[in-house]
Amino acid sequence: MQTISKGITLENVAMAMSNLRANKFRSALTVLGIVIGVMTVVVIASILTGMRQNIVHLIEEYGTNNIWAFHLTTGLQFGPRDRKEWTRKSLYPEDGEAIKEQADAVEDVALLGFAWRLDRTMTYGGNTYKQGRLQAVSANYGTIGNLTLEQGRFITEVDELHRRDVVVIGVNVKEALFPNHTQIAGREVTLGGRRYEVIGVLEKRKGSFFGENEEDSAVFIPYRTVTKLMAKQDFLMLMIRAKSGQLQKALDQVDAVLRRQRKVRFNEPSNFDLKTADKFIEQFDSITAAVGLIAIAISAVGLLVGGIGVMNIMLVSVTERTREIGVRKAIGARRKDIVTQFLFEAMTLTSLGGIIGIIFSVLVSVILAFLLPDLPSKIPLWAVAAGLLVSTGVGLVFGVWPARVAARLDPIEALRYE
Repeated sequence: MQTISKGITLENVAMAMSNLRANKFRSALTVLGIVIGVMTVVVIASILTGMRQNIVHLIEEYGTNNIWAFHLTTGLQFGPRDRKEWTRKSLYPEDGEAIKEQADAVEDVALLGFAWRLDRTMTYGGNTYKQGRLQAVSANYGTIGNLTLEQGRFITEVDELHRRDVVVIGVNVKEALFPNHTQIAGREVTLGGRRYEVIGVLEKRKGSFFGENEEDSAVFIPYRTVTKLMAKQDFLMLMIRAKSGQLQKALDQVDAVLRRQRKVRFNEPSNFDLKTADKFIEQFDSITAAVGLIAIAISAVGLLVGGIGVMNIMLVSVTERTREIGVRKAIGARRKDIVTQFLFEAMTLTSLGGIIGIIFSVLVSVILAFLLPDLPSKIPLWAVAAGLLVSTGVGLVFGVWPARVAARLDPIEALRYE
């Protein structure tokens, strides 16, 4: 029985392919909407999947046991911040000390100050760089942030203690100021009118966002050095390393310590933000989900147009093949056989459109990777499977009415049709 059923299915597919070959141009125009719809979903899914992998890799490089504490909301921001956030007081080094003393699940706490008020213009010889991300860090920041140096060393406790004028720079700074030099450590640059010794150059992280990450333009100076340049440090982030296997416990303890430090009442929300690697990834996933819904909405228009086109062309096909349907019924074909034949033809047509859309999406991804190597793209198998399933489903849904029209034809009237 299974062999007979399989033979009938193959026969229906063969008949559908034969009818499609007989009307190549018409069939191609019919499935154009299907092709565009499937291609849109698969291409966007490939870009979002590639971006997610890069971001996950980047966050993992910083450390999966790390907690970031800041007085403002961190992560991806769209639109202006809530005005109440700007009234929050900053975090202070004393908060970091309190966390180390009172949170037994915390291994260490590093300071990261954003020295936005200082002049960031750097010069060496005749070269100038103005896009540096000037940041004041404690000596343990390199260890907690899993930094790797291309050459030289990172800031030490001695540099902090003596408030030395030393800097560690990122790869973008190195390429801008020292394009013709290989040995950078030991050279002096001018930063904001002061002389600083370059003691280290950061190695570029493997993870990135469109080929870049914030450390590429980093200019790290000792945290205490900033105190002689700025009377007040308004923007301080705490990078907290939890002990192995105790991330959630550390997160709860840090939250409790900071609420006490900042005198937040039990019935009030926290006036600071805590983020972990998982929370950053969850935030990105929520954004990609929204983008995915937009992509689905766009592709749905193409699939709807394609589906209507399939229904229209199948109705035309029923009219053109009325006599053929009459002959088939006259020699014993049942309504079920006619419905099956036309449904298979519609599903074959839309499935081919889905396959073509997937092939085009692969080509688009390859072209994007060639033209924009920093734009990650990786076609997920679920998107390919979904494209094929949806395109076949469109044929099934929009092929039902033409199939029923064909099945209901009176065989005598059909044979008389000219």
